[in-house]
Amino acid sequence: MTIANKEKKTVIVGASPNPSRYAFTAARMLKDREVPIVPVGIKKGEVFGEEIKNLREKPPVEDVHTVTLYIGPQNQPEWYGYILSLNPKRMIFNPGTENQEFMEMAKNQGVEVLAACSLVLLQTGQF
Repeated sequence: MTIANKEKKTVIVGASPNPSRYAFTAARMLKDREVPIVPVGIKKGEVFGEEIKNLREKPPVEDVHTVTLYIGPQNQPEWYGYILSLNPKRMIFNPGTENQEFMEMAKNQGVEVLAACSLVLLQTGQF
């Protein structure tokens, strides 16, 4: 494992055990690259040996580098406070999750905000 990857603990918000979901593919790609993941979602189950933590319980997570979002803008407001409380260095708004209000809130907290696709960032070595 490279030190760089080890330090990029990534919370996957909207994690799913369903292999047809992009959040599942992101979990696999992150694991393949030895990036520590914390899957958080409303679906029960596990992804690649990691139990999906219940988003409704707002589980605490330490040392978060990146939050990658897989929940639509209409479902985000309920979780603004929780996600920002994780103090991520970076938030990735994947296609379909872009939300100007939330992006501004994150920027105002000093978070790097990307409207990008985690899968593409991983495939191109830009993650």
